[in-house]
Amino acid sequence: MPPSTTNPTRIAVLADSDTRWKWGALTAHRIAPGAPVLDGFLLRGRATPTARQLAEVGVRADSLTEVTAVEFLHTMAREPYDVLVLSLVGGGVQAMLHGLKRVWEDLPHKGHRQQRPVVVTGYVGVVYEKLTDGLLLRHGADLVLANSRQDAERFRAVYDGVGADSGSVTEVALPFLGGDPYQGEHDPYTVVFAAQPSVPDSRKDRTYLLERLVRHARLHPEREVLLKLRSKPGEHTTHLEELPYQKLAQRLDLPANLRLVYGNMGEVLDRTDLLVTVSSTAALESLHRRIPTVVLTDLGVREPLGNHHFVGSGCLASWDQLDAGYLPVADEAWVARQGVAVEGAFDAARERIARLLAGALPPLTPYYTPATAPGYLPGILARHHLGPDGTPLPGAPAHDKEPGPVRQIVRRAARGAYRHGVQRVAPVIRRMGEL
Repeated sequence: MPPSTTNPTRIAVLADSDTRWKWGALTAHRIAPGAPVLDGFLLRGRATPTARQLAEVGVRADSLTEVTAVEFLHTMAREPYDVLVLSLVGGGVQAMLHGLKRVWEDLPHKGHRQQRPVVVTGYVGVVYEKLTDGLLLRHGADLVLANSRQDAERFRAVYDGVGADSGSVTEVALPFLGGDPYQGEHDPYTVVFAAQPSVPDSRKDRTYLLERLVRHARLHPEREVLLKLRSKPGEHTTHLEELPYQKLAQRLDLPANLRLVYGNMGEVLDRTDLLVTVSSTAALESLHRRIPTVVLTDLGVREPLGNHHFVGSGCLASWDQLDAGYLPVADEAWVARQGVAVEGAFDAARERIARLLAGALPPLTPYYTPATAPGYLPGILARHHLGPDGTPLPGAPAHDKEPGPVRQIVRRAARGAYRHGVQRVAPVIRRMGEL
C-alpha cells in the first residue's frame, strides 16, 4: 500500500556531486507527499561535495552518509525505503540498477508487492550532449524524469527508437526553480555572470569571457557586476574545472564594482537585473523568475558549448550588444516548453509513484544486459566494483564498519592529490605537449 499520513514516506537519495545532491534532494521533497524522511548518501569519488558545498545547497536531510557503491547496495538490501532517487552520472545509475536488481532478487514478499522502493532518476539540468548514451544508461528505473515537455518527447523517442520501454519517462520540472518574480531594477542595477566549471574549457576562451566582464564593469561604473562561481579552488562539482576563474582573475586589475561571489544561486538571483551565461542551467532559473537573461554568442552557438539549446529562446546575444544597453525579451512559446512553470509539474510523478507502491513492483529491467551490451556493460559495472551480474567483485571495499581515522586521513589526502593533479599538473603537461 502507498505510505499513509501516519507513516511518512521514506526516501533515499544517492548523489555523486553537490549539484546532483541538490537536484536529488529537492526532487525527493517534490515527489513525496507530506514531510518525507530523507536519508542522503554521497557516493565517494572525485566530486564528493565538501561541507561548505553541502551548506551552500541548503537542502534538509535527516541523515547524510558518505558511501562506496558496494556499501550503498548493502544498505539498500536491509533498509526499507519507499522511494530511491539515483542522482548520478549515467554510468553510476546503470551500475546501481544492476547492483540493486541483484541484491533485491532475494527480498521477501509482503502482500502483493516485492519489498523494494520505487527507483527514480533523471538529469540535473539541460540535456545538450550524450542524449542517447545517457538515457540508455538510465533505462531500467521506474521513473526517468524529464525536466520539460521538450525533454520528455526526446526521451520517449530515444527509448522507442531502440525498442526499449518508454513508459518510465515522466515529465516534471527542474526542482530548484522558485523565488519571487522579477519586480524591476534594483539599486544598484546588478549584472550577474553565471560561470560554469567546464564551459568553455580553454584558457583563451575563459580569459576572454572574464576580460569582457571586466570591460562591461568599466563601461558601466554605476552597475554592480557579479561573477557567480560554483566552487572554490580545490573543490569539485559535477564537472571538472581545470582553470578556475578565481585564478584567472588574480592576473587582472578588477574594477571596484566587480566582485566574485559564491552562495546559493536563488539568493543571488534575488538581486539580479540581468543574468548572463554561456549555457548554465541558471538561465532557466532566471527565466522562471522573468529576469532578463542572456545566453552569450561570443564564442559561437555550438553544441560543445551547450548554448545551441537556447536557439529560439530570444536570449542569444553578445557582450557588444550588452555593453550598448541591449536587453533581451524571452520567447514565451519557447519558455513554455522548457519546464520553467513549476505549479503542478510534479503531480504526474507523485501519482505514478503512488500507483507503483500500491501494486506489484517487478524486478528492475535495464535495457543494457550482459547479452545486449557485452562489450560495454561489464566495464561500467567494474568501475563500481561490480561483476557483470551486479554482484560485488572480490576485494570490493568493506561495508561492515565505518572507516577508521587513518583510512579517513588517507582518503582525504588522496582526494586532495587528485584535485591538485587536475587543476595544477594536468594543464602544465598539456601545455608542454603543445610546445
